[in-house]
Amino acid sequence: MNSDTPEPEPNPNADATPCAYTDYREGEGSDDLPATGADATGLAADVWDALYGIEDPEMPISIVDLGLIYGVDVDDGVVTVDMTLTYSGCPARDMLTGEVEDAVAAVDGVDDAELRLVWSPEWTVEMVTEQGKDDLREFGLSI
Repeated sequence: MNSDTPEPEPNPNADATPCAYTDYREGEGSDDLPATGADATGLAADVWDALYGIEDPEMPISIVDLGLIYGVDVDDGVVTVDMTLTYSGCPARDMLTGEVEDAVAAVDGVDDAELRLVWSPEWTVEMVTEQGKDDLREFGLSI
């Protein structure tokens, strides 16, 4: 377009086009969030421990305490982790999801690991655990 041609006005009634690189799955309701694995036992507890060991790449806080893990399901050695990101355009997406998949797969007793990236419910700062809020304050963020 040349500079004399005005930009078309966006149509607020048009359907949004989803990102071709994102699998949009509905997550569970947010009543049980943040998920912490506090009641987990056995293999599920070991998986939660592995997840607590993964820090957000931009700040020293566990991804569990940040509220990114929505759930862990263990069924006969097959582990499914429901996870979100702070926003869909997260530049650390591939690195972080790869780290989660690798950490879960490395837990003794896990035969197969699946990561489901979900966007609903959307992540908010209310998903951060009290420990996570303390860690963020110590890092220098006000929360």
